[in-house]
Amino acid sequence: MFELESSKMLEVKVNGRVWSKLGAMVAYKGNLSFKREGTLEGGLMKALKRAVSQEMSPLAKIEGRGVAYLADQGKEIQILRLAGESLNVNGNDLLAFEDSVQYDITMQRRIAGMAAGGLFSVRVQGHGMVAILSHGKPLTLRVSPHEPLFTDPNATIAWSGNLQPQLRMDSSLRSMIGRGGGETYQMVFQGDGFVVVQPYEEFEAGMVGGGSSHSSGGGLGDLFD
Repeated sequence: MFELESSKMLEVKVNGRVWSKLGAMVAYKGNLSFKREGTLEGGLMKALKRAVSQEMSPLAKIEGRGVAYLADQGKEIQILRLAGESLNVNGNDLLAFEDSVQYDITMQRRIAGMAAGGLFSVRVQGHGMVAILSHGKPLTLRVSPHEPLFTDPNATIAWSGNLQPQLRMDSSLRSMIGRGGGETYQMVFQGDGFVVVQPYEEFEAGMVGGGSSHSSGGGLGDLFD
């Protein structure tokens, strides 16, 4: 069970196993153990993807019975409840997820040939809670078949698993997006879904929330209140 103690502190009630970003624990109560995920614990293919992409922060297993408090550099935290859906997340922005949620590292095929090394993300799917991070309060934008969405890759933190973004180069926007100097890439989303962006650009390898304290996660559709 995930709850927000504040917009920047996640309370996790553990009864079994939960996965978190390594180093995110700031306090805990009860009989809990913390162990870094083994290199091959998720399988050889997943280990190879992580090594090649350098996309995902290391994970820690939290096991036992108790309460853990998680945070990451004062970033805002948003809670989602997956009910069979899938979600793509910037690997550095994945804070925690329940053991019933599966994850994998994916590369967007339509982008791979256009950007050096392609664009990788972490796909989470299944049934359970997921907590993601953002610098500042994020904005969730709908995408429809008749109204595509264009975003700065460095400010894009998550999107619906059914969307397949393309990467487009546009040198005319270099003074408006990013830090300028050279060609500028845009992510182009088409289809039916949503995209989450933050008011900050992360230059690393690489939901509408807020509200009151102790708010719990809703379904993907609840992002659009």
